[in-house]
Amino acid sequence: MNTLPPLPTPELPIGPRFALDRRVCVAANRWGARRLVGLFFGVVSRLGDGIFWYALMAVLAVVGGDRGWIAAAHMAVTGLVALLLYRLLKRWTRRPRPYRACPGVIAHVPPLDEFSFPSGHTLQAVSFSMVAIAWYPSLAPLLLGFSSLVAASRVILGLHYPSDVLAAMAIGGSLGATSLWLFPLPI
Repeated sequence: MNTLPPLPTPELPIGPRFALDRRVCVAANRWGARRLVGLFFGVVSRLGDGIFWYALMAVLAVVGGDRGWIAAAHMAVTGLVALLLYRLLKRWTRRPRPYRACPGVIAHVPPLDEFSFPSGHTLQAVSFSMVAIAWYPSLAPLLLGFSSLVAASRVILGLHYPSDVLAAMAIGGSLGATSLWLFPLPI
């Protein structure tokens, strides 16, 4: 998919911790080159673009009555804050995507934006999941599984380093927890 040559990356840190980040990225990306693996994670990533989350909010609002509407609104507000936060962080950090900076990594799907850190898909998935699970704990197996697949897809598809995904999980978890603290569920 990617035909652009790697960019010179003097801004990327050097050292064993970052070398591990790159090695894991290359290994996962090679696994994603398998046709069915790439296709599966491409679909997961596309659903993680927002389709899955918007559909979940719509279902909660339609079948959940007043509680569902409030839960969907809570998810929407948290998602909007997550969107603004990850866009700000990407502009500030300006970390090149692995397929642009790491030899041996190709993009199996086109990216939605230019920079890598943090993974917006993962940040959104974690923050949405935390809020939705607080409102509807029975959704935990579905949402935790889907969020894990979204996080893995970002590295497998060559769009993020593992550290981008791990940081996004921490940021998304903090955002979800803060959202639940600011707007606690009714008893």
